[in-house]
Amino acid sequence: MGSMREIRARIKSVKNTQQITKTMKMVASAKLRRTQKGLNGIRSFAESSRHILGELLAGENAGYDNRFLLPRSEIKRVCYVLFVGNRGLCGVYNHAVLRYAQELVQAEARPCTVVVCGSWGKDIIRQSGLPVQHTFDAISDAPGMAEALPVADYLKRIYLSGQVDEIHLVYQQFCSALQQVPGQVQLLPARLDAQEQEEPTNDYIFEPDARSVLENMVQLYLNNMVFSVLLEAKVSEQASRMTAMSAATDATGELISSLSLGSIYALIALGYTMVYGIARRPLPPRSPRLSAAPTP
Repeated sequence: MGSMREIRARIKSVKNTQQITKTMKMVASAKLRRTQKGLNGIRSFAESSRHILGELLAGENAGYDNRFLLPRSEIKRVCYVLFVGNRGLCGVYNHAVLRYAQELVQAEARPCTVVVCGSWGKDIIRQSGLPVQHTFDAISDAPGMAEALPVADYLKRIYLSGQVDEIHLVYQQFCSALQQVPGQVQLLPARLDAQEQEEPTNDYIFEPDARSVLENMVQLYLNNMVFSVLLEAKVSEQASRMTAMSAATDATGELISSLSLGSIYALIALGYTMVYGIARRPLPPRSPRLSAAPTP
């Protein structure tokens, strides 16, 4: 056990660390609420656009051929879009989704390429062996549609040019503030579920024509899908960071309690040593007493 001065210095250092983790937890909590609010809004809009697109494709335009909807006869190259954070201190968030992407690439028998969205761990991703083709590292912690559009446009461009034949989005799916699960969703060619292609319940009038409207609807659907995944990845990142900083704050509190108890023990030991040392100190020799001379 160290001296009282060392213990007090350690307690002061841990308290400073605790203040930092508390602040980071509050910042992550505020960002989580903001991004989660945006995610709920874009999800409602995406669901509506997906439902309308499904109705349009199931009606008189069931035979509509769109370049983003038709699967290709031969899949020569697959693209995985990896969404990571902008920094660390968020638990296993980044490492978990990176490990999941590595498993996908290793299990893929066809040639594949990777597009990274986020500025975290450039050296780590480079050493992971992933075939990174492009990186979008200018994405904020609370992104808007303006930051998602360059990503969506780039993915649509490499798909139309024939560089890749399938595109999958790999990200941390948000289950709750305490649980995020790595997952993937196919972006291109776009796939609508069977229940979304049911018979239309409304009659639609197209202006200027059905093909132009459907083309814009497909583009809107793809943009919303990229934006929704980007927001969900950010929500998961902030939730993971808030949980990690909360655990770090609790750990520093326990360490402070332990050090405070240690300082008490050190003080008691110091007092006992002082008392015991005084008790063991030899007494000074007593001076001889002068006795009265005997009377004759």
